[in-house]
Amino acid sequence: MMAGKAVALRRRDALRHLLHPRQLTDSMALSKQPSLRNSVLAGAQAAITAAIVLPLVHLSPWPHLIGFASLGALVALFGRFAPAQGRKRIVFLCALWQVLAVLAMSGLAWLGAPVVMQLVLLALSCGVFLFVCTTGGFGAPGALIFVFAAGASMSADLSLEQLVARVSATAAAAALAWAICAATEGLRHLPTAMRPFPAEPQHPLNHRLSAASRSAAGAGIAILASHAFGANHPAWAAMGTLAVMQGAHLHITMSRAMQRMAGTVLGAMLAWTLLLQEPSVWAMIAVLAMLQLLTEVVIGINYAFGQVFVTPMALLMTHLGTPHGAGPDIAPERVFDTLLGAVIGIAMSVLLSTVDDRRHLAVLRNGARMGGSKP
Repeated sequence: MMAGKAVALRRRDALRHLLHPRQLTDSMALSKQPSLRNSVLAGAQAAITAAIVLPLVHLSPWPHLIGFASLGALVALFGRFAPAQGRKRIVFLCALWQVLAVLAMSGLAWLGAPVVMQLVLLALSCGVFLFVCTTGGFGAPGALIFVFAAGASMSADLSLEQLVARVSATAAAAALAWAICAATEGLRHLPTAMRPFPAEPQHPLNHRLSAASRSAAGAGIAILASHAFGANHPAWAAMGTLAVMQGAHLHITMSRAMQRMAGTVLGAMLAWTLLLQEPSVWAMIAVLAMLQLLTEVVIGINYAFGQVFVTPMALLMTHLGTPHGAGPDIAPERVFDTLLGAVIGIAMSVLLSTVDDRRHLAVLRNGARMGGSKP
């Protein structure tokens, strides 16, 4: 009996459990939104911010900053399930971290740091931002937003004026997002004893540091692999790995990988179709606002549904933020980087898993095989 238990806790057995057909069925499960109203409100707040600030930036003397303004608008997505008076604090802190992400990477470019050094900072930022989000209780969408901002700020060279302009555009949009969230706070459902909202438990410090370190290591491998393949946006591979590795348990990690890959493929096809039409800036702003709202409506039901809309939104933001406009060819690159990042995330999650991680998975799968309920 003891020998059987030892076998069940090996990494190869964990991988076998994760590749079982039941895992695919689990990844297709639908969940009930904790509060559809709050999710729609967060999406609407981000969409309204974008609908206000992006046209202003486009019509300003600095239209090239529209991509950084769109990054600032994303902070409205945080804190939707926070208690009373807690959301304004969370959105404010997330605004600071979003600005810091742009400042740190842009500052490194301004100092003339080579691409390799910027890639190292990007990998480290995955761990740092994961730790910040779990410690601060920021909730969804988590560290991915900050990593996206850091990746979008990578540059071959940058002047001080450009650095200040980037930070200012991001900060201005983030400030507007905070103001809109504060002004519409009364529309949000608040958690009660009868209807508590989901909240990540505050794990011990060593647990959070370990998770951050593993994520940084996994993201670093994904970034280097993406860069070695000649991809232009290694941050997308890092985000794919981080999205997978931040799962609380191995079966959640695998489900998240499957959902992200499936949703990204469909979303990239949608983005490719849109970019082929060579839409105007005004059309892209309208589509971005719509996609932002649709994402928040469905992502709580199944992560794959959200990725169908997140992917074209990220690609359109990349298109807007590129000096000469990235073309439809960025869609297949997004798919490649996401698949690469997800596969590396699964491999690293299993390789760096603890005995408790593998035991939880074995109990879960053995219980399911015997007809028991999932813990």
